[in-house]
Amino acid sequence: MVTLLLDSSRLEVALSATERVLAFRKDAVRVERAHIVKVQLVDDPWTWLRGVPAPGTVVPRTVAMGVWRSAGGDDFVLVRRRRPSVVIDLEGDAEFQRLVITTRHGLALVQALRLDVEDEPTDVVQLVTTEIPVQSGDASARPTGRPSRRRAPRPAQA
Repeated sequence: MVTLLLDSSRLEVALSATERVLAFRKDAVRVERAHIVKVQLVDDPWTWLRGVPAPGTVVPRTVAMGVWRSAGGDDFVLVRRRRPSVVIDLEGDAEFQRLVITTRHGLALVQALRLDVEDEPTDVVQLVTTEIPVQSGDASARPTGRPSRRRAPRPAQA
């Protein structure tokens, strides 16, 4: 699973050893934050792939990792099955035009990109959970205008 790191100037997609091998890449993908134009959450990342893998690994509808070359430019793809993903459109980046990444932390990435962050890279999930207040599921915080419903106990069965 990829780790998304964000600091005040850059987004870094840290790859595991297996992902680096399948993507034919030696290091992480680094994108300047100023180059990010649009971020979209998608359910089916396969519809967002354009071009051909060069170099990359493809097992249709299972895994796609690496660089996809098309007439519009190069895209970095890291897709696993039909899992929720994030599509990041870039403008002015020297290496890629788009990133298509399968991650369950897409919403956290969108929220973190809206925040002002520190200079040191921080995991997107940790950044969002510490910066945005989260309501607890405390039962005592229920509005008092409406009485709570209580269910009658079921009769014992033999």
